[in-house]
Amino acid sequence: MKQAERPGLRRWTRREYARLIDHGFLDEDDPIELLDGLLLVKEPQSSPHRTAVLLVAKALEAAFGEGWFVQTQSPIVLDDRSEPEPDVCVVRGAPRDYVDAHPARPALIVEVAHSGLGLARGRKAAAYARAGVADYWIVNLVERTLEVHREPARPGPARGHWGYAVVETLVAGDTIAPLAAPSASLRIADLLP
Repeated sequence: MKQAERPGLRRWTRREYARLIDHGFLDEDDPIELLDGLLLVKEPQSSPHRTAVLLVAKALEAAFGEGWFVQTQSPIVLDDRSEPEPDVCVVRGAPRDYVDAHPARPALIVEVAHSGLGLARGRKAAAYARAGVADYWIVNLVERTLEVHREPARPGPARGHWGYAVVETLVAGDTIAPLAAPSASLRIADLLP
């Protein structure tokens, strides 16, 4: 008996992804994002998820201040095959600086995760590390913690894929300072719904 062939995996470029939207195959409001050439369904927006996104954005706006733009659930450019829409992202400048192109060099990315925790820790962490994002946080709604990923690390003998060399889990009573705003002090409890 002949073994069935595995179906091929189709990887999309950012340009092809934009054409899917332009031609109406996808709507820009569809819960889809492009990561590593794959079209991924985004995590559903439950009430705790949305509340956490708003709390994180508010805390980061206060922590970073002038000269920084905090965007929520909006596209960023990582490379030719990745245009994810992180829950919260901090970039230099102001909204009008990104009229012609999405931000490409985020100082901090925050994902809020419940059902998508595996994706946030796996494929998203690998893509963000490969893009050189130095500060990546996951608001873990399951365990009510903040997972802080720092020091992007290449694949090698001890690591089979891109990731972060330093991963720390913080609880509600802890505080953290973003790498790009070291004088700020955010309470983890203020980021949790």
